[in-house]
Amino acid sequence: EVQLQASGGGLVQAGGSLRLSCAASGFTFDDYAIGWFRQAPGKEREGVSCISSEDGSTYYADSVKGRFTISSDNAKNTVYLQMDNLKPEDTAVYYCAANLALEIATMCKLGLFGSWGQGTQVTVSS
Repeated sequence: EVQLQASGGGLVQAGGSLRLSCAASGFTFDDYAIGWFRQAPGKEREGVSCISSEDGSTYYADSVKGRFTISSDNAKNTVYLQMDNLKPEDTAVYYCAANLALEIATMCKLGLFGSWGQGTQVTVSS
């Protein structure tokens, strides 16, 4: 059974940083892609950043490029999302998701992930 545990959310002032973690189990991590998505109240879900544990390819939404960094520790079956220079518009519930790796940008843009973890709240105050 695929299990994803997201953690690391919290309240931070604008300009601050947070690091989210997604601990995965129940599947062959090296064959999968992990994605971070977010959803703010009244807004559609957005693919923030995704990484293929298979080949290391990554995708970032334009809204987070240059501020967020995704990384994967295959030995720990964990994916991290380092979020720097946070803005109030980054406020949302962040979810991690997993799926067998395909073309990472397409997966992230379209949300082509079959397994989802619970969310972690990120709140950025102005």
